[in-house]
Amino acid sequence: MRGDQLARQWRILRHIEASRYGLSVIDLVEMENVTRRTIYRDLQALQEAGFPLYSESVEGGSRWAFIDTYRFQVPEPFTLTELMALHLYSDFTKAFKGTFFYDSLESLFKKVRATLTPATVAFLERAQASFAVGIRPYKDYGAYREIMNQLGQVIPNRQRVEFAYHSLKGKSQTLRKVDPYRLWFLDGSIYLIGYCHLRKEVRTFVLDRINMLQVTGEAFSIPQDFDLDAYTCNSFKVMKGELTKVVIRISPQWARWAGEKIWHESQQATKLADGSLELCFKVAGTEEIKQWVLSLGPQAVVVEPEDLKNELMQDLQKVLENYAQPSDGPWYERLHRRMR
Repeated sequence: MRGDQLARQWRILRHIEASRYGLSVIDLVEMENVTRRTIYRDLQALQEAGFPLYSESVEGGSRWAFIDTYRFQVPEPFTLTELMALHLYSDFTKAFKGTFFYDSLESLFKKVRATLTPATVAFLERAQASFAVGIRPYKDYGAYREIMNQLGQVIPNRQRVEFAYHSLKGKSQTLRKVDPYRLWFLDGSIYLIGYCHLRKEVRTFVLDRINMLQVTGEAFSIPQDFDLDAYTCNSFKVMKGELTKVVIRISPQWARWAGEKIWHESQQATKLADGSLELCFKVAGTEEIKQWVLSLGPQAVVVEPEDLKNELMQDLQKVLENYAQPSDGPWYERLHRRMR
């Protein structure tokens, strides 16, 4: 299948890159457990794709390697401070641990470190000890490494994919055929944004709810008018919906904390006479901003729209009922038995 071919070609590049003197076709046949014809086809496809591979005659056959200078062909040399910044940036990659993104970035950081003097490395270690990056919550994406590998290959090549998807509120998985546009990282989660042929529109998919991904071999083109920033700008986080004006009043005790951050690009803040803060947003759908208000407890009150106020009151009433008495649901019963 096309996905297997792309994954194999990616591995072939990694094999050749890791070899000091290049590899023969026989070497690659043994590594990948495929025929010579398959390896020759893969090597030809990689050359046609622009990878700087060449073959050199040696005793008993030929050897494939990268052109010697390809690793160093960068537009301009890095400055010392740029190298230092790259090194310090390594803390940001921890959210991708277990994926090929993390492995490649770790390799990059090791190379950066190798270019620096021992005194500079010691300075960086002291600087890094005084600057830490915390990304919480985050997910362990090591279990989804193969799916990320496949998407990392097919997105640049504009290859359509199929997969089973279990939405947040769906009772069962649905089969989706998708034109993958972008991988998007937000709040510790990775999302796939692409055109869904089932829903007939651009959709956002949570990566860890994707199963059994297959590459169809069909090509697609991203519409020229598609813009990721325009697609995501109205969502409070990820979800889409009707554009709604939401006004929230933050208590005087928490006004300073809430006013120190930009929660959404549409945010307008007004300081009131009693010390409270009024935040106004225009967001696509209210589910995510409702969860945000609930997380603030009594420190935040929705002023408008009226529908959102009513939803919040209903949710809060359910919370009180959950604490007041056991629900009919078995997990509530077990919880209350433990609390007795």
